[in-house]
Amino acid sequence: MSTPEQRRRSITELVTKHGGLSVEELASRLDVSPSTIRRDLGDLADRNLIERTHGGAVPLTNVGVERAFDRRLVQDLDGKQAIAERAVEEIHEGQVVFFDAGTTTMQVAKEVPDDSSTIIVTNSPLLLPELSRADGTVKLTGGEYRNETKALVGPTTEDYIRNSSFDVAFIGVNGIEPDGSLSAPNESEAKIKQLAVEHATRIVVVTTTKKFDEQSFRRFGSIADIDLLITDGRVPDEYRDLFDETVLVENVSG
Repeated sequence: MSTPEQRRRSITELVTKHGGLSVEELASRLDVSPSTIRRDLGDLADRNLIERTHGGAVPLTNVGVERAFDRRLVQDLDGKQAIAERAVEEIHEGQVVFFDAGTTTMQVAKEVPDDSSTIIVTNSPLLLPELSRADGTVKLTGGEYRNETKALVGPTTEDYIRNSSFDVAFIGVNGIEPDGSLSAPNESEAKIKQLAVEHATRIVVVTTTKKFDEQSFRRFGSIADIDLLITDGRVPDEYRDLFDETVLVENVSG
């Protein structure tokens, strides 16, 4: 028996995957009553996770608009957790590691071993409770808080990263375009990602396959800039030529 929150997470994922579903379709798929679905849809709409329609729900419009953080947090959670389990294998004792802000990097932070002796830097206040469990040192970049993504950005953040060197950087993306460009929805966040890529020895991009063919507002790099991409499914065929022998890709779904 799933909890109400688990059921609502399933509703969000189903509505997003199918581009919209009716109350009756959701009730049938989740084996609950239509009245339960209607209450759930009301709750999800109030939290800006879906958009209500007459008789059902559709995903929130995302052209030119950033998806709500809470909505992204619950989407594709199983895939993000699998990505995270593989990603932490890239962390070794004594390293300096950068964690980008994001919902996938948050799952990576949760998997960092408690006995990990590292220096960890992040521009995400939300990651601090997870990262501070480990024995190593955790540093917050400082900067201006951006509520849309719960990230720190701006000149203070940029200066901190510009004057740092990282052994590994975990980077999230909002879009991977057919030419290999990596993009983010905001220029301030794109700048932080760009600087982290420039100041890290090993760049690990963690993302679900849904980000392929997505185009976000601001480009910050390309597949050629990274060392490893960890994802939850098969990379689309039209992208595979972009990964040469210097850029590894791992599909955690097997």
